[in-house]
Formats: sequence, structure tokens, C-alpha cells
Amino acid sequence: MSDLIEGYLGKTVERKKSRVPAKLDYIQSATGLILGLFMWGHMLLVSSILVSKDFMYDITKLLEASFIFEGGSPLIVSIFALVIFIIFIVHAGMGMRKLPGNFKQYQVMKAHANNMNHEDTKLWFVQAFTGFAMFFLGSIHLYIIMTHSDAIGPYASADRVWSEWMWPLYILLLLAVEFHGTIGLYRLAVKWGWFDGDDPKATRKKLKIWKKSLTWFFLILGFATLAAYMKIGYENAAAGKVGERYTPTAQVMEYKINNGRVA
Repeated sequence: MSDLIEGYLGKTVERKKSRVPAKLDYIQSATGLILGLFMWGHMLLVSSILVSKDFMYDITKLLEASFIFEGGSPLIVSIFALVIFIIFIVHAGMGMRKLPGNFKQYQVMKAHANNMNHEDTKLWFVQAFTGFAMFFLGSIHLYIIMTHSDAIGPYASADRVWSEWMWPLYILLLLAVEFHGTIGLYRLAVKWGWFDGDDPKATRKKLKIWKKSLTWFFLILGFATLAAYMKIGYENAAAGKVGERYTPTAQVMEYKINNGRVA
């Protein structure tokens, strides 16, 4: 009965204002912060392919806890992806509370935003649209990682991008993630006043500059990384090597040396 009263009146049975909306808002902010920082870290790790195939291979094995398990364990990656997926679903559920429930509500919000001509209000619409797209695109990507964590590496990842035709999805996901993430972290900083200091207005201007700079940085890095995987995938397909796993240069040299000794 108390939940019913609180649901209708927004107040508890003690006639105090319900704290549930604030708690849900805090959960949304916390999960958004975790996901935003994770995506930046994820992009930096994935872009290791731009350094070299060996470097990307080493990063992959490090994430598989090769320093604990000999050869690494892809199960570690699957478990981590599952945790991120759960946080992702919780964050999406919290975000859906603030979406317009019908076209009439959308019209009212849109008219309000246009009349105000307020940049941050317009950013909310961008974040809502990209969040909706990410719910589908991100779910597909995370499911693939969870179920195929053993197929991550210079060749396996490139084959997935090119030969399995995942690059169109990754282009859309990259755009959605970078815009949604940077806008979200900017709005979090403004909402909770993390860097306000003595002059919140000046801080907001600086945060907008950082937001735009980080968006461009990660978009350029992301597309350069995707292009690198597409190139490797294309070369593998042309050479008939689709499905092969990458062998680090050190292992190839060791094999050649040992084979030479045998000879």
C-alpha cells in the first residue's frame, strides 16, 4: 500500500517527499560515469592496433590475465563484458525514465527546446537519440564479445570487422558512443558541480571546449582504428587467411631459430 501511495502522490506514508527519484537519478549518474570512463579506456586499448599487431596481441593477452594463467583465459574477458553489459542495461533502464512517453510529450519538449534555444537542452536530445541507438548496437557488440571472447586479436578482430561485415555496425556504434559518452560526462560534471570552483559559468565554457576536443579526439582515433582493422581484414580475405589466428613475431622468430637448429 505504501508503494501505491508513493506512486500516486510522490510522497511516503509519512507525507515526506519521496527520495526514490533522487536515488534512481544517482544510479543513472553512477552507471553513466562508469560506462563513459570504460569506453574511453576501451578505445585506447582497441587502438593499440595502430602501434603494431604484436602490441595489440600483448594487450589482449594482458586482459586475459596471461600473467596469472598460462596463455591467458578468454573467460576473464567474458565475465568482464557481462559485468559491463549489466551496468549498461541498468543505465539504459534509468535513462528511459526521462524519455517522452508519446509523440505529444515529444512535441512539447521539442517546442520548449526551440523556444529556449539553449545548447545544453539540445544536447539532451542528441544524448537521448544516441542512447536509443546504443541500446541496440551496444547490446549486439557486447553479446558477441561475451560469447566469442576467444576471438579477439589482430587477425580475429579484423576478420570480424571485415569478413563478417561488422564494420557498418561499428561505424554507427562509434558515432553513438562518442557523442553520447562525451555529452553525458559533460552533463554529469555540470549537474553535480564537480569542477565549478569560484566561477561556474567560466567552468562550463571550459567544459564545453573539453567536450568538443575529446569528441573529436576519440572520433578520429576510433575511425583510424576501425580503418586499420578493415585493412588487415581485407588483406586476410585476399590472401585466403580468414579464420587464422595471429602469431606474435617473437614466436615466429623462435620457431625459425629452432627449426634452423634442427636442420
